[in-house]
Amino acid sequence: WVYVTGVETDESKTTFRGVKVELVGEDILRDSKNLVVTDMDTSTVTVEVVGPRRIIGSLSSAQLVAQVDVSKLSRAAYTSQQYTIVYPDGTDTSKLSENRRTPETINFMVSASKSIQVRGSFDGSLAEGYTAEMPVFEPSTITITGSEAYLKDVEYAWVTFSKENVDSTYSVETGFTLMDANNEPCSTTGISFSTDVVTATLPLLTLKEVNLDVNIIEGAGATKANTKITIDPVSVTLAGDSALLAGMNKIILATIDLTDFSSTFTETYTIPIDNELKNTTGVTKATVTVEIVGLETKTFRVTNFSCINATEGYEADIITESKEITLRGTPEALAQIKDENIRAVADLTDYKESTGTYMPQVKVYVDGFTDVGAIGENTISIEIRKVS
Repeated sequence: WVYVTGVETDESKTTFRGVKVELVGEDILRDSKNLVVTDMDTSTVTVEVVGPRRIIGSLSSAQLVAQVDVSKLSRAAYTSQQYTIVYPDGTDTSKLSENRRTPETINFMVSASKSIQVRGSFDGSLAEGYTAEMPVFEPSTITITGSEAYLKDVEYAWVTFSKENVDSTYSVETGFTLMDANNEPCSTTGISFSTDVVTATLPLLTLKEVNLDVNIIEGAGATKANTKITIDPVSVTLAGDSALLAGMNKIILATIDLTDFSSTFTETYTIPIDNELKNTTGVTKATVTVEIVGLETKTFRVTNFSCINATEGYEADIITESKEITLRGTPEALAQIKDENIRAVADLTDYKESTGTYMPQVKVYVDGFTDVGAIGENTISIEIRKVS
């Protein structure tokens, strides 16, 4: 007789050691019941599996998982739970059985959990010329676990840190104290923490006083020499990175054309501050007053009008016959000016091939008087036509 053994059907028994324990449903336990698993007595198990050699031979301990479903647990207590051996996808588990498990159950503690905010204070001193923002703590929250009786009074974790004469952003790792709703320390008996230390950081900013200013466009006899500029407030104190502040000596509020008004101008402007800087003064607007000193104004009737730079093939007929124009200058200069000294010129460069009636601005010239000029916006009426 000849006997043939088929390895496809031979039964094999293999012991798999170091099979990893995996908890399933921890997120449900934590999020919906404020419970967490702690003090698990083992992280691996040993299991003896019986089945066809062709299946057993293809398995290894690293491919198996001992799963414990904790999602249905409902209270804080010490517990023992059965586990399920999970095989790789595609394994024919109907032909496999588990002969022996070591240990038979997984033992662990189900504890209450609570997330608390980390708060604190800096108790040191700053170097002159610096300001500090609120302290920052990493992590910003801590999870504490234990019996509900121990956790119920805990409200937050308190951190204090210090250093003298701080002149740059300062960070330190430190412990914390559990506090109750009355700001009194709590006992840590029976309580575990997600971390024992936090990183406390004091963000430090450089302080700098920066003047406010305006740009001036001179004209119509007015220059910086005969202009009085008042700004309220005159400056603001900024806080920020020293590199940003190093080259900042003034903040320009606006550009003011002295030909836009006769003697006095007042306007309130928003103080423009870079988003990366903080205005510690708290004032967001500044009022600017400009006064022209030692000059007067006088109105003249002008009849001398002309146009320049008309497009080739086009002509401009001047409709305006006379116009009152106000000049500004010293009293002595204004007394000498006659109407015939004044001419108004319209530049038609931008009108290109336009036709029709328009009101271009004119530039006013006062022949023989360099320190006198027109104020305000002056226009004349013209008709542009194409030459046939």
